[in-house]
Amino acid sequence: MAPCRTIRLNLFLAPPRWWAITALCAAALSACGGGSDTAAPSQAVAGPLASGTTTLENLVVLDDTVGSAVAQPQFHIAPVFVEPPQGPGVAVAGDGAQLPPVASILPPQTRSLSTRRLTPDELLAAQRGQPSMEITSQQGTPTPLASGSIVTYTPAQVRAAYGFPGLAPYGSPLTPAQAAQMGAGQTIYVVNAYHNPNVATELATFNQRFGLPNCTGRILAPAAPLPMPAASSTGCELLVAYSDTSGQLAARAPAYNAGWATEIALDVQWSHAIAPLARIVLIEAPDASTNSLLRAVQLANAMGPGVLSMSFGTAEGSWTTSVDSVFGASQMTYLAATGDWGAGVLWPSVSSKVLAVGGTSLSYSGAGSRSEVAWSGTGGGISAYVPASAYQQSGVPGVGGLSRRTVADVAMNADPSTGHYLAVIPSGGTAVQWVSAGGTSLSSPMWAGLVAVANAMRAQSALAPLGSTQPMLYGKVAATPTSYSRAFADITSGSHGSCATCSARAGFDELTGLGTPNATDLLSALGAATPAAVAPVVAAATISGDAGKALSFTVSATGSNPLSYSLASAPAGMAVAAATGIVTWTAPVAGSYAITARATDTKTGLTGQAAYTVRIAPAQPPVVTGASISGTANVALSFSAAATAPHPVSYSLVSAPSGMVISTTGLVSWPKPVAGNYSVTVVARDTATGLSGSAVFTVKVAPAGTAGADLAITAAAVQGKAGVPLSATISVSAPGATSVSVSLSGVPLGMVFTAQGSAISMRWAQPVAGSYALLVVARDSLGRSAQATMPVTITAP
Repeated sequence: MAPCRTIRLNLFLAPPRWWAITALCAAALSACGGGSDTAAPSQAVAGPLASGTTTLENLVVLDDTVGSAVAQPQFHIAPVFVEPPQGPGVAVAGDGAQLPPVASILPPQTRSLSTRRLTPDELLAAQRGQPSMEITSQQGTPTPLASGSIVTYTPAQVRAAYGFPGLAPYGSPLTPAQAAQMGAGQTIYVVNAYHNPNVATELATFNQRFGLPNCTGRILAPAAPLPMPAASSTGCELLVAYSDTSGQLAARAPAYNAGWATEIALDVQWSHAIAPLARIVLIEAPDASTNSLLRAVQLANAMGPGVLSMSFGTAEGSWTTSVDSVFGASQMTYLAATGDWGAGVLWPSVSSKVLAVGGTSLSYSGAGSRSEVAWSGTGGGISAYVPASAYQQSGVPGVGGLSRRTVADVAMNADPSTGHYLAVIPSGGTAVQWVSAGGTSLSSPMWAGLVAVANAMRAQSALAPLGSTQPMLYGKVAATPTSYSRAFADITSGSHGSCATCSARAGFDELTGLGTPNATDLLSALGAATPAAVAPVVAAATISGDAGKALSFTVSATGSNPLSYSLASAPAGMAVAAATGIVTWTAPVAGSYAITARATDTKTGLTGQAAYTVRIAPAQPPVVTGASISGTANVALSFSAAATAPHPVSYSLVSAPSGMVISTTGLVSWPKPVAGNYSVTVVARDTATGLSGSAVFTVKVAPAGTAGADLAITAAAVQGKAGVPLSATISVSAPGATSVSVSLSGVPLGMVFTAQGSAISMRWAQPVAGSYALLVVARDSLGRSAQATMPVTITAP
């Protein structure tokens, strides 16, 4: 049989009468069959299907209230344009590390500007028409003044301060070990919103000034195959990907936004400064909504293993854990900024699957050791919604006894008063300006670069990427005082609020987590250690079903090894197959049930779990819609009384005239109608629940040879041969009416209709063999309705 289609035609004929013809998909109409007064339900044979309606909570579509919430970039810009130091000691990679940072005095006209999300455009507007007031010094160790001075660090100075391996001069031959120390062969994903059209130019200027490797660049086409090929082990590449609202590669760039353009420049340049041979993939979401950013993360997951940095945040909520599975892709590490306005908890950094990066104020003279205090603006705190993970219940000082997820996990410099050089191009311009940047938007991409370097070093030893880093950082690196003190600088002073936990202290704290990296020792530990086992990730979901109708669904979980499934707090009769995660409930009972779905790694014994809400709607009786039916004596009459029901139904007729029958599909037929008026009740019984619904059909049969005073349809049976053009006419009589609307259901593809006066002409150029039942329903301007069935039989040639 030919498949059906859906069309709608509105045809206006000679006034005052018009006809509207609608052809509906046959899926809404059951096929015609023989009948009796009471018919058993028909059954179809098909493969096993999940009977429950499953709504996954891991996206990724959040409801409008949450999904449309706007995330904010977490950068700060000091209110002054700066000029980086120049000369051979700066433009050669690794050189200039022994120079002290440049100190700058803020111009009076910009000192009152807030540093939070300050854009170059706003800074230009404040300084327009004013002479430069910048004063620099390279004598000694400058002390930042809260009232109006800053210091700014170069990549070489930052690398030296944190103990990263020195960089070979750009262009010189590298050993595999040296290339690994620069992140060769690894991918860093930078997820942001909106578009920065100058990101490649800004990065090239940054690289040229500081002697860093140049990056080739290109835009990923929508047809680019995913996952991507492995990153080059010999050079840097900057790829730009436009994400659409569904998380697919798009051809068109998002709109420009000055704030997000600054964030993009910061993320790209400072992840590159730490891992200068890593491939950077910038993913630009179409907007800053939570839903769009989640989809951009999913796009990164589809691209392949790597390290993903998110320098944005929005307030956490009860929905936070429902999207955790987005951060569970294999061999991916996720990092996020904790925030830039003091104590507080932001998503996505609060996720237990994300490494939360806080901020410090850095002091480094170019020689000796660095010193740091917690930055007063760093985010962090105790989640109101996310339970503490196993890794935050270890023996690390300050960690034991946490009941809820506490961020940050780690930190690096983020204070805009001790900022880093950033190359930016204001909107509409072409010239690069230099600013001093900070915020946890700075510390997050630097940590992403560190993880990329660790993965490159692991690849040299044929070890797998780190993936989730917290189990190793808390459970191995920081598990003993010796390894902890070597790998981390424990930040013990500074505060970001007045709460009881708002001050840095020995060991773990909410401002700086475990501390800041002593890169050489930390990379050595990460580069050789076996990653700690990671618990499976179970996606929370809401399941919908109907009382009395067998329910089945599958628990959605991911893990590194085969999983075993179990349920907690399940209602009586609900069971899960341990090996497959398929949940069944033979006879659901109406109500709402909160159950816990668990997945256990069969090799490590680690367990992940998520809340499943199962909502079973009460059984509803079938719905039958009555109608007025018109016919003529001795002219075969048929009409549809099909019910709407969640389960198969059986039909019967009450008070039907002799000879009238109803089929298994609800088609009422009367081969030889007798003149008169009849009230026929159609009863539909749900075979699963036993509930019944009914409706009265008023059947008016006019004497033979007379014109009925009511709305009437004449649609004779049609026969034809496959491939031979077929035509027929449907007549409608509507005495006294000014308009009639006619709909036709069960229309096969290729069959077309046109209105001609009070008749409808049917044409089918290429009939397909099969039996069809066209349901014709007419409604006129007087409120009358009528319906008839037009059987169409097409035989093979």
